[in-house]
Amino acid sequence: MATILVVDDELGIRALLSEILTDEGHSVELAENAAQARASRERARPDLVLLDIWMPDVDGVTLLKEWNSCALLTMPVIMMSGHGTIDTAVEATKNGAIAFLEKPITLQKLLRAVEQGLVKPAPRAAAGVATARGDLGHALTSASTNGTALPGVTVVHGLQPEQSFDLDRPLREARDAFEKSYFEFHLSQENGSMTRVAEKTGLERTHLYRKLKQLGVDLSRGKRGSP
Repeated sequence: MATILVVDDELGIRALLSEILTDEGHSVELAENAAQARASRERARPDLVLLDIWMPDVDGVTLLKEWNSCALLTMPVIMMSGHGTIDTAVEATKNGAIAFLEKPITLQKLLRAVEQGLVKPAPRAAAGVATARGDLGHALTSASTNGTALPGVTVVHGLQPEQSFDLDRPLREARDAFEKSYFEFHLSQENGSMTRVAEKTGLERTHLYRKLKQLGVDLSRGKRGSP
């Protein structure tokens, strides 16, 4: 797959984007400021850059202009901002950005922008802009799924031919055991694809990540080639 450089001064955003993109099969480089971004660009030669606009030292648009003016804009750049304006998006576009993602960003808009960016040729100064809006912030702060009682459920067909559950225990423990097997089943069915499991179970992907970690599900278990 591709090497993607994520430049954002917020640790939580860097970590989340890295997890999502890594799960999609990409190699991810991280930078929290312009200095680190310059070094990563030189070292890793990324296929795509996700560049935050508002950073404490050098802002993203200034860094984009620098790369553009020095003929270093050899990869597509997608700008990200929670406080962007139309003028900012236009300025970024004039300096070579191929897309502008307004925070909070939905998972679907992120993956779509990355997919489109990776098939574009090397950017030019007057490249077109694509604006993607969404709600990644909501996904970042969403709580775990609301559980409900599962009366009468004692056997689930899943990773094993059948699996029995001990219902003579607190509801939370019984529900967690069922949910863990439920997600392990779907991970196995979808060969570990978090995107397809999210669609199948009706959960936002970021929400799904948190739920699986909470339940202690082995995320590598359902992937092709895993034991």
